[in-house]
This record gives sequence, C-alpha cells and structure tokens, in this order.
Amino acid sequence: MLPVTPSRQVLIGATVAVAVLVALVGGTAAYAYAGDVPRGTTVLGVDLGGRSRAEAAQALVAGLGDRLAAPVAVRVGERSATVDPAGIGLTLDVAATVDRAAGNGWPNPVRALFGKRVVEPVVTVDTARLDKALQPTAAKVAQAITRPSVTYQGLSPKVVYPAPGKGLDPQQTADAFVTGWLRGDVVTVPVVDIDPATTREDIDRLVAELARPAVAAPVSVAVTAPGSGAARGTLTIQPQAIAASLVMAGDARGRITPRVDPAKLRAALKAPLARFEKQPKDAQMLPPAGGAPVILASSGGEALDTKALATDLLGVLPQPEPRELTAQLTVVQPKTTSQDLAKLGVKEQVSTFTTYFEGGLTANRSRNIIQVAKEVDGALVKPGQVFSLNGHTGPRGYAEGYLDAPVIVNGQLQPGIGGGVSQFTTTLFNAAYYAGLEDVEHHPHSFYFSRYPPVIESTIFYPDLDMRFRNDSPHGVLIDTAWTYRSITVSIWSTKRYDISTVWSARRDPTQPKVVYLPPGPQCVATEGIPGFTQDAWRIFRQNGKEIRRQKFTWRYDAEPRQICGAPPS
Repeated sequence: MLPVTPSRQVLIGATVAVAVLVALVGGTAAYAYAGDVPRGTTVLGVDLGGRSRAEAAQALVAGLGDRLAAPVAVRVGERSATVDPAGIGLTLDVAATVDRAAGNGWPNPVRALFGKRVVEPVVTVDTARLDKALQPTAAKVAQAITRPSVTYQGLSPKVVYPAPGKGLDPQQTADAFVTGWLRGDVVTVPVVDIDPATTREDIDRLVAELARPAVAAPVSVAVTAPGSGAARGTLTIQPQAIAASLVMAGDARGRITPRVDPAKLRAALKAPLARFEKQPKDAQMLPPAGGAPVILASSGGEALDTKALATDLLGVLPQPEPRELTAQLTVVQPKTTSQDLAKLGVKEQVSTFTTYFEGGLTANRSRNIIQVAKEVDGALVKPGQVFSLNGHTGPRGYAEGYLDAPVIVNGQLQPGIGGGVSQFTTTLFNAAYYAGLEDVEHHPHSFYFSRYPPVIESTIFYPDLDMRFRNDSPHGVLIDTAWTYRSITVSIWSTKRYDISTVWSARRDPTQPKVVYLPPGPQCVATEGIPGFTQDAWRIFRQNGKEIRRQKFTWRYDAEPRQICGAPPS
C-alpha cells in the first residue's frame, strides 16, 4: 500500500467531489427532464411540468375547466358585450399548446430546478365571424368613414372626398382575443382609426381620367342580330344616359371600383331600346268558353345584352371620340310555354259557387263585385303556390275603378270604398273550399248575412284582412269568374281529387239586436237588425264515396244592430 501524502489526499478529495457533482448533475437532469414537458413549465397558470403529453393535455383542460366554453366578456370603447366562443371559432389548440410546452425546454438542468418557464397558449379564432359578432356593439362607438363618391349634377361631376373614421380592425380584434382570452375577466378590443382606401388624390385623378371624359361625347353602338351577327341598326348612348348609369361610389372601406350599372343603363335607354327589342310572351291559359280551358301559345323575344354592353362601355368611356361598340341581341325565352301549361292537368271543372245580389249591374255595390271578378278571372295558381286576393288585386280604390258602397266599420254599416268586394270574396272562398284546396286565411263577417252560407264565408279589407288559399294539389288551378245582372259565379278548373260536402250544427247562444239611432244623412245606412249566434260547419272530404277526413270551422256572429236614421223618440 502506498503511503498517503498530502498531495494524494487533495487528489482523492477532488476525485470524490467530481463524482458527487456528476451524480448531482445527473440526478438533477433526470429530475428536471422527467416526462415530455420540462418541470417548472406553466400555461395560463396550469403546471404541466414533468408530465407526458397526454397527461399535460388532460391537466390543461382540467385546469381551465368551464372557462373554455364560458361566454367571453368584451369591452369595445365604452361599451360591453359578450360573445359565445363556439360562435366565433375561438378555441384553445390543446395539442399544439402541449407541443409548445414540450419544446426546447430549459438551457441547463440547474435552472430547471429553481426556475419558472411560462409558455404561451396556442389560440385560434375565426377573424371574419368575430368581426361580424362585434359589429352591433362596435356600431355604438364607431364613426363610419366618409365614403368617397363621384356623381353627376347634370353632366358635371360632383365629388365627395373621403374622411377617416373610427372602428374595429378585424386583425387587431382577433389579436386581442388570441392574447387576452382566458387571462382575465374582460377582453379589451381596440377602437382604431380607419383610413379610407381611397385618397383625395385618387378622387381627383378619377374625375380627370374617367368622370369628365365619360360624358364628353356619345357612344355609338352597332346592334347585331342573334346568332348571325347581321346589322340591325345603330344605338346611340347619349352622355345623359352615361351619367345616369356610371357608378363611382366607395364601399365600406372607401374603395371605389367604377362600373356601369346594367339596370340603370337599361332604364336610361328604355326608349331607344324599344326599336330593337321584342318582349317574349308567356303561354296563357284562358277560362273555358263552353268547353275546356284554352291555351294560347308562347313566343320568344329578343333583348340587348345590357350586362355585356355595360362592361364594354366602361372600357371606352375614358377614350376621346369617336367611341364605338358592338352589341348583340340575344334570344329571350318565355318563362312559361304551352307545354308547361299542358302538364298542369287543368282539364275539368272541380267546383263552382254562386251568390246573388240586388240592384242590377248599375248599382255601386254590383259594379265593385264585377270589377274584382274581372281582375281575378283567368288567374292560374300552380302547385304549391298560395293565392292571395289582396296580393292579386293590390289596393282597391277609386283609381282602380272601385266605388262607394255599404261596408261594416266599427260594428256599423256605412258607405265605404269597395263595398261588395266581400261578396266576391265569399264566392271565391267557397269555390276553393268545395275544390278541396287548403284554407290559409279567411275572416267571416262580424254580422251574418243570409245571402252567404253561415260560417263558411269571408270578408276582406285591404291590406289587413285577406283571403288566401294554397294549391296543395299536384295540378294547376284556374279561376274562372262569370256574372249576370243578379249573380256572381266562381268556378275552379283543375283535376278533381275530392267530393266535398258540408254539415252544419244547430245555431246556439243567440243574441238579439239593439236599436241604434244615428244622425240622418249620407253616412247613415238603415238596417232591420240581425240576431247573433254561434255555429259550426264541417267540411267533409270523400274519395270514391268514402269519407277520408273532415275539417271543422266555428264562428260567432254578433247581433247586427237595428240602425234608425233619426233622433230617438222623446
């Protein structure tokens, strides 16, 4: 054995110290880098250190808990709102966040023992959906930009220059959510200055290079026939038409994209286009004159392609005269052909209904009935469509040929425009009823009139009260009207589906009319009074003699007062 000298003691001590240090370092490294995620690593305050990726993902979701799905409080200027994370695509990408946490780790194991490592989460959001969700709130604090535009006063350009506003920048808003969500109670979204995409210099250049040259001279258009290209003549687009159709208006960002509006161009060229165009004619189904309905054939038309013309026109407007273009007429097919109508199966009368009136054809009430009958005659209701009497006729006033006749107003009969139309309404309602068509809307009178069947009758008042039915059959429905000096008849032509009948209950809960004295004059209509009552009616549907279903209608009639035009007895 060698003697232990002082120098050897130092060497042994150093060797032992190195061995201890190596052991310590190795142990520290093993401790610091245990698992996939280095120790001391946190995300949003959740400690993920020393865990595998799967364990870290579970810990992150558990640590954040309900915050991931909770509504997000937002502050926009002085306004507050909340948004649903799912509605804006706001999500925490857990897998990507864990990958980031497991990334490069600590530079040395000693720092891993004593340091803290904060890793940012990976958050995604749908920028467009977020911006849309915040617009109602932003609108309360935003100041819209002044949108630039160039219009015409006569043929002189009139300019609106752009000016900045305040609002939300979609990307900055998204960034605020990415960085602020899950960190505090409120995400603060910046309200920023919004500069228009177009400058004053851009506007001045637009005026000089397009707006003024555009209306400096007419444009000559050689019109050619469809297909062959044979010349049909020359159409001149005057500067006034150009000014009416050239659109130079800024969008929400203030960007101007000049264009010629095809619809405005067509409107401005209405008179000269009439020389070249021919309108198509749809096939028409006429009510029968003693036999089956008659189909009038359709015919095609020709129209100038104003959409293509508008595009070509914009290209020549900056140019000096002479400015010339070529435009072609196109064939326009009718919307409805004879074959279309023939397929609808309108082949037989499936119902007819008649009501009677007094006064002949010269009385105002009779004339109103005939007027509305003329407007409805020949109406074609295709399968699935809803026929609206108000929608078909539109307003029924003096300008449309209607006259004053008695109507019910606030529970009293008095003269009113269009009186009598309700009798046609009842006649049409019953024709549709007995054709088995679906009742969509009808309103029985408040008083009962013996000229109508009880319960299954209808009044009308434009635009509040309507009579509507749906053609719930697979066939077309043609409405045919006819009249005499004392009656109005409505017939429905289609393909028969049902045999319809009606059963009524007994009248119940009767009430007696009151006597009302009214000042004599043109506004007073004397009546005898009619009792009120409640009654039911059942529409019974049969096929091949067998009842397949029934539909119940119930109505309560008020007692019509006995109106006396004069002072009450003393």
